[in-house]
Amino acid sequence: KMKPLIVPKKLNPGDTVAFISLSGGRAGDPDMIKRYQTGKNRFEEIFGVKVVETPNALKGNTFIFEHPEKRAEDLHWALQNPEVKGIICNMGGDDSYRVLPYLDEKIIHDNPKILMGYSDIATWMCVFAHCGVRAYYGPNVLTPIAQPGSLDSYTEQAIRKVLFSNEIIGEVPCSEKYTPIEWRDIKPKKIKWTKNDGYFVLQGKGVHQGRLISLCGGPAQQIIGTKFFPDKEFFEDSIIVIEHGLPYGSHLAGLHCLRAFAAAGIFEKASAIITGKLDEGSRRTILQLVNKEVHRPDLPIFENVDFVHHTPMTILPTGALAQIDCDNKTFSILESGVM
Repeated sequence: KMKPLIVPKKLNPGDTVAFISLSGGRAGDPDMIKRYQTGKNRFEEIFGVKVVETPNALKGNTFIFEHPEKRAEDLHWALQNPEVKGIICNMGGDDSYRVLPYLDEKIIHDNPKILMGYSDIATWMCVFAHCGVRAYYGPNVLTPIAQPGSLDSYTEQAIRKVLFSNEIIGEVPCSEKYTPIEWRDIKPKKIKWTKNDGYFVLQGKGVHQGRLISLCGGPAQQIIGTKFFPDKEFFEDSIIVIEHGLPYGSHLAGLHCLRAFAAAGIFEKASAIITGKLDEGSRRTILQLVNKEVHRPDLPIFENVDFVHHTPMTILPTGALAQIDCDNKTFSILESGVM
């Protein structure tokens, strides 16, 4: 079973938060620096904190790609800097695995701090768990914190509730509307929002509890076979939060990704699976995998939670005890996100 993870301390107004480029480095590119600054200013104003960049965060995508060791140095810097109380990733990407040879695991374990991000940052959910520390699958800076117009209220409330409060998180509502991740610099009124139709139970009945672990298909698949990918006992009684297929390719790619996880044994004793909104092809893919290949027709699959590549986003703390109620279609986190 998942061993208890060290829970970082909550953020408070007046704290210093570091923005880091642990994966992609677009935040420092000429066409993105204005957007980055928007996200920085917005985060400071809304939450009353001071934002600093890690030393290499804004050196651009080419530098960040060519120097994975500098990404590790930036993480070590932020963790060991007594002024920094939390770390938020500027963006995802596709090669966090290249940073792992340069990591000092003891620094992560001995300096437990909030680390938040999504997409390729799923890798870091596993890395921090390996080091015994909770990390947070949630908003990146460039999207959705710096999205055109303003920070949506759903995402803002999630950040307040999970990172700035040590009260129990409780029921997590489904968002009322959503929109794809928007990278263009467009007028807010041009963003097309779709009315959300609530949580959906793809299969399963009753109430199920487990500890959350978030896996974004392609990135997490890259570290299977390393010491940083949890062994199958870690997933016992867990609620596996998984985004497969899009944006990482076709349904076949999604199936291959799920099969890699199945071969690693992660579904064997899990309590439930949580996914984002699925199209019919993705539904068929995951049902085939779970029922015909893993032989777990008893495994609940709870759909349309706001952690995927769209706006808004909730925050899912690794190792937090969560609950799905398939009959009433509710999702709750039964612990606080932070100390």
